[in-house]
Amino acid sequence: MPGAGKTTVGRQLARRLAGHFVDLDARIEERVGCKIRAYFEAHGEEAFRDLESQALAELTAQGATQSPAVLSTGGGIVLRPANRALLREGWTVVYLQSSPEELFRRLRHDTQRPLLQVANPLAKLRELYAQRDPLYRETAHFIIETGRPSVTTLVNMILMQLELAGLLDARRVPSSVVLPR
Repeated sequence: MPGAGKTTVGRQLARRLAGHFVDLDARIEERVGCKIRAYFEAHGEEAFRDLESQALAELTAQGATQSPAVLSTGGGIVLRPANRALLREGWTVVYLQSSPEELFRRLRHDTQRPLLQVANPLAKLRELYAQRDPLYRETAHFIIETGRPSVTTLVNMILMQLELAGLLDARRVPSSVVLPR
């Protein structure tokens, strides 16, 4: 979901894994030469979702270019079954789960997220959550409740889950982690 902390947590997680951080939305913005909000306004959500799917497929095929990689995706990436399959099969997926109310608290002054530029952003967050939460859960290998812990605590929780799953130890780090938002 938007505002779940994927960029902040993802960057710190990549540092802790001695890997690199890839923000899928930033990659798309580089490709189209404008902010996602402007692209949404000019071309619509469906055209953006096409670009998003293409960028995900390219990164997955490349193995995210380096290992380990932490990939942050836009929240709507799970709307397409093919994307969910790519994420589930090609990445270790961590869902940073937050309630719509907590997300609204974080985003109430945000003017950059296209889907939240509506009269009632909290209602929109509740609608998005109802639609997307089951898809995130279907795709995720791990679910981390974000609540209000510090970023460092969230990163430690993710690392602990990876270690308990046998994906991380002193000799090895996972090849890739994705943080849907």
